[in-house]
Amino acid sequence: RTQAEMAHTCRGTINLSTAHIDTEDSCNIVLSNGGRTYHLKANSEVERQRWVTALELAKAKAIRMRNNQSDDSGDEEPTSQSDKSELHGPLKTLSSKLEDLSTCNELIAKHGAALQRSLSELESLRLPADSGEKIKAVNERATLFRITSNAMINACRDFLDLAESHSRKWQRLLQHEREQRIRLEETIEQLAKQHNSLERACRGAPGLASGTASISSTAKAGSVQSAKGEASDEDEETEYFDAMEDAPAFITVTADPKHHRRSGSNLSGASEGHPEDWNLEDSVFESSNQSSYNESTGKDLLPRKRRRTRIPDKPNYSLNLWSIMKNCIGKELSKIPMPVNFNEPLSMLQRLTEDLEYHELLDKAVKCESSTEQMCFVAAFSVSSYSTTVHRTAKPFNPLLGETYELDRLEELGFRSLCEQVSHHPPAAAHHVYSRRGWTLWQEITIASKFRGKYLSIMPLGAIHLEFHSSGNHYVWRKVTSTVHNIIVGKLWIDQSGEIEIVNHKSKDKCQLKFTPYSYFSRDVPRKVTGVVSDADGKAHYVMSGTWDEKMECSKILHSSHGSTSTEGKQKTVYQTLSPKVLWRKYPLPENAENMYFFSELALTLNEPEERVAPTDSRLRPDQRLMESGRWDEANVEKQRLEEKQRAVRRRREAEAVEALEEGKDYEGYIPLWFERKLDAVTGELICVYKGGYWEAKDKQDWSVCPDIF
Repeated sequence: RTQAEMAHTCRGTINLSTAHIDTEDSCNIVLSNGGRTYHLKANSEVERQRWVTALELAKAKAIRMRNNQSDDSGDEEPTSQSDKSELHGPLKTLSSKLEDLSTCNELIAKHGAALQRSLSELESLRLPADSGEKIKAVNERATLFRITSNAMINACRDFLDLAESHSRKWQRLLQHEREQRIRLEETIEQLAKQHNSLERACRGAPGLASGTASISSTAKAGSVQSAKGEASDEDEETEYFDAMEDAPAFITVTADPKHHRRSGSNLSGASEGHPEDWNLEDSVFESSNQSSYNESTGKDLLPRKRRRTRIPDKPNYSLNLWSIMKNCIGKELSKIPMPVNFNEPLSMLQRLTEDLEYHELLDKAVKCESSTEQMCFVAAFSVSSYSTTVHRTAKPFNPLLGETYELDRLEELGFRSLCEQVSHHPPAAAHHVYSRRGWTLWQEITIASKFRGKYLSIMPLGAIHLEFHSSGNHYVWRKVTSTVHNIIVGKLWIDQSGEIEIVNHKSKDKCQLKFTPYSYFSRDVPRKVTGVVSDADGKAHYVMSGTWDEKMECSKILHSSHGSTSTEGKQKTVYQTLSPKVLWRKYPLPENAENMYFFSELALTLNEPEERVAPTDSRLRPDQRLMESGRWDEANVEKQRLEEKQRAVRRRREAEAVEALEEGKDYEGYIPLWFERKLDAVTGELICVYKGGYWEAKDKQDWSVCPDIF
């Protein structure tokens, strides 16, 4: 299928060119792609082998078709209108020449038949014997000429049919491009008009709060600055997040502490409930927002190593955004050739590691005696991973296949982290974190992204696993959708929307978090996150509230009741709670952060050169290092070199796969270095898990298994 056809496949479709085909036993087949897995069962081992062979052949064919399409259009410069007009001329000339060739074919056939008849008439005449032999020889040559001419005529006819079919295909493609261009031009014109009208409305209003009435009449499809200084999106786009319409609605009412204070209880001002309402001391709960990134929280850990606190300022390079974006609508973001001007000097593996910035929340969760209290900390941790994205609209570098990134803070912070790029199409990264403080986290994330013209959707696929060693509590959740708005016109801003369901697969506790999409017409706090922690029986114990860019609070539920029915026909639940406690608060950004890509203190250290790391580590990637140093032109040249090197390796690997299939041999494809693909017992999905060996290889400095990717 073409790329346009692949974009409109049925729900549940798996792209074979990027699928993993595995066998569980004599009859079962596992077919997986990103976060989707199908389990197929054959009647017999012979039938299973027939299916596996057919699927492998179909996968090889799909890979060849994808390569043909990507080689033709993947890295080419965007086609301009002048290029399209230049294509029409050759198409018309080709059509004219094909008509001439068809006429010549008819003439050859006509004159050949006449020549054949004339020779036959000569043979019937009475001529000398030697003349008859010569006429016979000429007749044989004429017969050969006729056969050759017929073959040429058939070949020309086939060529004519092929050229006509391709001509129609080119016409359709040109028409599609023309329609896309017209549609995009209309969108830009509409956005420009809305932008101008909103500017006039804002200038005419005495203030944003008092001028809301005058702005609202023109802001239905426009964008204005929110109270936090961010541009809003079009109101109609809130319909894109229709998955949250079924989220349970609730109202929280803080209880009067006088009616819920027992005699003899000694409580701090942060909590107004019973001592047994909280199994941990208040100081443990409140320390989340009192500690900072530069403070050590572990008595058994070494003092922190002094690390860098700044990087070279971001240079101010101009870029013709329209020349790049106009040919990218509807394409997969990972397949669009992008200059480093759109990037930040960190790879996707390093961005994944940034999720650990507030790892102390998990250290506190280890101490919880109640699984529902522990769930509160896990929920706060899941939200905290988005706090660094509020100003980070630049794109991280796509890791090369086999690229790794380690963050060894075992002696300082008690954990060590390892990431590896385990797949290139689709791009997938495996992540494993071990903490000596009593928890392990692992995940395999596949990033699906689409450029929609006015905004960019980034959809992480894959589950995040967290297990606490002492209790055995195993938590699983998935990330929400990130949306970058105002791609063409206006100031870039990012929003998070969707739902996170965190499940403790041991105790069956659940936490349902809702990320409310931003809307100018909403009275809610921007970037609002709300949720409820419930036990296995569905009883609500805690209410989570806050924003994903600032803080998260937790309130103990004393009583719940059903309230009035909302305008949407849903009945709201009223929760009477104790005063909230702050579980997590965002660290302030370092000084001059706006000139350093808005990096946090942790992000500034992620690309700091370190010794003894693997030769595949992201810190050693030359284009990323050049960009961080401000040498963007050199970084673009180096980025193209690395990508072409990776394409050559991919083509060689695919050729080996096709050759193995033709010979009837098994071809395993790319095998990750430090991770292995296993069937997860909790989710039933195939996931890459850490198999060991990396830290041992680092101790020995034996990197012989690492490929040369840089």
